[in-house]
Formats: sequence, C-alpha cells, structure tokens
Amino acid sequence: MKKLLLNSILPWHVIFDVDGVLTDGTFTYSANGKIYKVFGSHDSDALNILKDFCEISFVSADKRGFEISKKRVLDMGFDLQLADASDRLKLIRNLQSKSRIIFVADSFTDVSALQCADISAVPRNAHSQAKKVANIVLKANGGQGAVSEVSFLIMNTLRKKDIQNEQ
Repeated sequence: MKKLLLNSILPWHVIFDVDGVLTDGTFTYSANGKIYKVFGSHDSDALNILKDFCEISFVSADKRGFEISKKRVLDMGFDLQLADASDRLKLIRNLQSKSRIIFVADSFTDVSALQCADISAVPRNAHSQAKKVANIVLKANGGQGAVSEVSFLIMNTLRKKDIQNEQ
C-alpha cells in the first residue's frame, strides 16, 4: 500500500461512492424491483470517528436504489448526493477550491474522478481500470471494511501530522 501523504493547508474532504465501496456492490431484486443492498457492519463506527478529522460526503449513481442508500447514509448522519460520473467530476472540481479531496470509488466509470481527486482509493475488488489509476488499493473489499480501512488510514496519518506539528 502506498504511503498516504496529507500535507495541506486546506482541510480534507472525503467523498465515498456508496455502491461497491460502502456496499458490497450486489443488488437483490424482486419482481417489484430493487429491494436490498448489503452494507458493511464496521464502517459506520469508523465514519463516526473520521468525521472529527474531515468533511465526509457520499455519492451514488443508482437512481433505482437511491432511497435504500439514502436511508443508510442518513442513519449514519451524513448526506447523499445522486451523482453520475460527470457529476462526480464536477463535484470534486468545485470542492477543490476550498478542500483537498480524497475520493473512494470502485468503478471504471469513476476513472476521471479518481484521477482528478487529490488522493484516490479503491477497494480490493474494484474494477481493474479503477485500480490502475488509484493512489491506494485497499486490502478490504467494498462492503467488507473498505470504508473502515481507508478511514483509519486517513485518521492515523492526520494524527501523526498533528503530533509532528506540535513538536
């Protein structure tokens, strides 16, 4: 894993893709449509700690399952934005005027946004094209601790930076 360098005067903002990062990327359908997504169990606790270190937001391009994702993200105390690949790129560019961006995603459709972010990370089971451009390939799969892993990586790096600044 590459060393995470978070030297910046600007604050950090982490943007997580929901499907394939916060979830395991699978969708369960019934005759009535999409009804279930699988979310990791430890990610919420890690995010509750991470929010003391940086801004956090979530994006999803899944229109049909958006309400499922929205419910989970709101239950964790965060906001979710419906954003396809081009919207994600615009969001990152807009936020970069006031923050440094860490983008965590998994799809080949996220390649441009991953390249635009100041730091990018992907779960172990991300698409090969996303892995090629990411700064960090996590050990955990999406929905199985990827959010928790990157959260602790960020927090530990920022804690070390704070300790060094105090000395």
